[in-house]
Amino acid sequence: MARFEDWYDGARPIRVEGGIKARTRRGSIGSTWWSRRFIDILERVCDKGRLSRGRAYARQGQVLSIDLAAGEARAAVQGSRRDPYDVVIRIEAYGESRWAAVEESIAAQAVHRAKLLAGEMPAEIEEVFAALGIDLFPRDLDMDCSCPDWGFPCKHLSAVLYLLAESFDDDPFLVLAWRGRTREQLLGSLADDAADATADALRVDDVPFADRLADFYAPGATAHRPERRPSAAAPDLLLRVFPPPAGLAGPLEPAYRRLGDA
Repeated sequence: MARFEDWYDGARPIRVEGGIKARTRRGSIGSTWWSRRFIDILERVCDKGRLSRGRAYARQGQVLSIDLAAGEARAAVQGSRRDPYDVVIRIEAYGESRWAAVEESIAAQAVHRAKLLAGEMPAEIEEVFAALGIDLFPRDLDMDCSCPDWGFPCKHLSAVLYLLAESFDDDPFLVLAWRGRTREQLLGSLADDAADATADALRVDDVPFADRLADFYAPGATAHRPERRPSAAAPDLLLRVFPPPAGLAGPLEPAYRRLGDA
């Protein structure tokens, strides 16, 4: 049976060297809108006292490691016992069909696609997920820690959650990777969509030359815009384009006009 001090929140943790430390020394953690969004969710559903102690653990460097994969984050946190505690935080990772729908929706919005390709996280991306009936940021977290603390989430879990938020500051694509899509997969798909859209915009239908003989020499006419073809040459067009030699304009004008009418 574990001793009473194992449950006591005031027990001093064993100091470690080389742990992961939060950058902020005081105040809130998280500087970008996406990391703050994650923190806001945590602070609404988690005990504020334990979150506070978790921030202290994060700033002291008690978290030894964090490994994030699709649907799961695993960490080791040094507490008051000799052996570090094992922390696991799970969320739903979306499958291929859902991600295909997300990528299609993002690709349909040129601004969203351009921002993501530039390494930015557009705030409207939450709306893309919501329109498909899914969440970008988790509402429910399946969390577990090997410590004997009876509170939930314990300070070890809280420390990892805060450091996850800071890692999202550094790389917003980790939020998406946690949901099951790596940066390389998402940007590769969006780049392909962008290339296809550019190719479609530049594509010109090939019209056989034999089909163009009737209007090839007509001024301003194309096979795709027949409405621009003149129905008849202006009567004095030839006179303007090919003026007759000086002194012959009068005699030749009737002939020019008959030729233009023809």
